[in-house]
Amino acid sequence: MKHLGLVLLLAVLFNQHLLTVHVEAFGDGFIRTRGVHFLLNGNPYYANGFNAYWLMYMASDPSQRPKVTAAFTEAASHGLTVARTWAFSDGGYRPLQYAPGSYNEQMFKGLDFVIAEARRHGIKLILSLANNYNSFGGKKQYVNWARSQGQYLTSDDDFFRNPVVKGYYKNHVKTVLNRYNSFTGMHYKDDPTIMAWELMNEPRCTSDSSGRTIQAWIMEMASHVKSIDRNHLLEAGLEGFYGQSTPQKKRLNPNLDIGTDFIANNLIPGIDFATVHSYPDQWLPSSSDQYQLSFLNNWLDAHIQDAQFILRKPILLTEFGKSWKDPGFNTYQRDQLFNTVYYKIYFSAKRGGPAAGGLFWQLLSEGMDSFKDGYEIVLSKSSSTANIIAQQAHKLDQIRRIFTRMKNVERWKRARTMRGRRGQWHGRNRGRHIGN
Repeated sequence: MKHLGLVLLLAVLFNQHLLTVHVEAFGDGFIRTRGVHFLLNGNPYYANGFNAYWLMYMASDPSQRPKVTAAFTEAASHGLTVARTWAFSDGGYRPLQYAPGSYNEQMFKGLDFVIAEARRHGIKLILSLANNYNSFGGKKQYVNWARSQGQYLTSDDDFFRNPVVKGYYKNHVKTVLNRYNSFTGMHYKDDPTIMAWELMNEPRCTSDSSGRTIQAWIMEMASHVKSIDRNHLLEAGLEGFYGQSTPQKKRLNPNLDIGTDFIANNLIPGIDFATVHSYPDQWLPSSSDQYQLSFLNNWLDAHIQDAQFILRKPILLTEFGKSWKDPGFNTYQRDQLFNTVYYKIYFSAKRGGPAAGGLFWQLLSEGMDSFKDGYEIVLSKSSSTANIIAQQAHKLDQIRRIFTRMKNVERWKRARTMRGRRGQWHGRNRGRHIGN
């Protein structure tokens, strides 16, 4: 391990032509993109992170806020830098939005607290704005709201097509982005704690496998978000399934046809970076563990290459995990999956590639048994997996430091060159009368 820094530096120098890091004039704390890289204040940025969809829900009850604080504290102590969570809860029990345009202030204060605590712990947030599924309302709730107003809708997929429903969604986006945080005193759209907005968690439109419906919706909604907020990055929430724009790549998909298109959807100008999810145990449930790992390797390789050479944008693996509910599960299998994911990210990142991080599903604090879904990681109780997570954070931080050092050397060289040129100019013109 003591030679890792030298090995990384040699690898970077050897592959330096793959990395073009431009000096950014920004020092405002917002994550930005330049080519296939994320930048923070002009320096390379990598995201080793986690999902915790429950943060706003728990924080809406002040007595439960210590669990949110504990999650961020544990995460930060393991080097985690990004959390992905829900900025929606539509209808039902303890909603954020209990009717179109009508909001529960207590729930919004919970989200205020989450953002403030993330900021205090040095953790960036990816905030998702709606759900494809019925949990916390989802597109079904939006469609039902429109039906109650006399709209004739035959499918939950009308979420993506109906003007009334799209109006409800746009209003929610506007409300969240313009929210004034009662803890930080900032509007969400002005807060650099937020890394990115996500249009929807895993959008799917099975009624239109051509992909045209989702493509049009992402284009419209990306433009809407950017019309309100030019500070933050935006991603679509995709799982990574290939579609009609690259039919030769559809063989890489598991046996799912859900109306999304990894290439076409992510080429939309308002989408700043690509996302991919990976659940081999769900997608290939009857296959062996080794077959699932083989699928994972191919899945990640294809998407990282496409981000590099076709999309020319960064990519985050925003969900991955392995459930202890899988038949024959043992911790070694989960650790093997985490190692596979993390190595693919590390291998790309150290060569200046587009893979910038992974967010496992999901982080829980102690005492949250009712939230267990099989994929949960309690860092204090999952020692081997927690060690792998912390090691990945350390390795990505080393890469960041090396790239930052290289960039600072380039800055120094440019400054020295400019000083030399000025000196030559003054030398040539010493004693001359210049001007009138």
